[in-house]
Amino acid sequence: MSSISSNPKTVEEIFKDYSSRRSGVVRALTHDVDEFYNLCDPEKENLCLYGHPNETWEVNLPAEEVPPELPEPALGINFARDGMNRRDWLSLVAVHSDCWLLSVAFFFGTRLNQNERKRLFSMINELPTAFEIVAERKHVKEKPTADSGSKSRGSTKKSSDSQAKGTPKLADESYPEEEEHGETLCGSCGGNYSADEFWIGCDICERWFHGKCVKITPAKAESIKQYKCPSCSLKRSRVQ
Repeated sequence: MSSISSNPKTVEEIFKDYSSRRSGVVRALTHDVDEFYNLCDPEKENLCLYGHPNETWEVNLPAEEVPPELPEPALGINFARDGMNRRDWLSLVAVHSDCWLLSVAFFFGTRLNQNERKRLFSMINELPTAFEIVAERKHVKEKPTADSGSKSRGSTKKSSDSQAKGTPKLADESYPEEEEHGETLCGSCGGNYSADEFWIGCDICERWFHGKCVKITPAKAESIKQYKCPSCSLKRSRVQ
């Protein structure tokens, strides 16, 4: 790999480095996609896609030094090229590239403090991922609601007009502090609440559920006007 030096230290410098490397990767997978595709010859050795801090990209062999100067991209992206649909292959490369971009950013951010790392990730999260661009998926940003954090776990009444209209309750909107709902159990599996998992509340019985237990993703929840858990949906169908 040809070396292009970069040693960012502040949040802004690391974000700029991330953005520039990301621009190079995205260019390879979109504007320069035909050139990139041809360079990834399955007959060659393990190849990697590098994004550089000057917004250029490069397909090359991995670094020879051990350990490498920076985290390395996914090896052998060329081997799967002819065995997959072109679009699917490009999406796969994009996913691995997103992982690499984050690993490089947080490699540089190792010496940042907690608040600085949080700010760095927030800045990064404002940008669509390479995968979202290649797969042409919409980059959804969560919009804070006026009543965020105002609902209590034990309440049996709707706490806002938006809920009265049937807006599904999301766990991160309802409980700003994990201590307040440490005893909340999933109505499906009985598991305890965890702040790093997506939860959704039933607008009928007021119980909470892991999104994965009721097969609801954050993206799907955005299109649900009033969420009814499986039990409440079954009861309603029996009444009808």
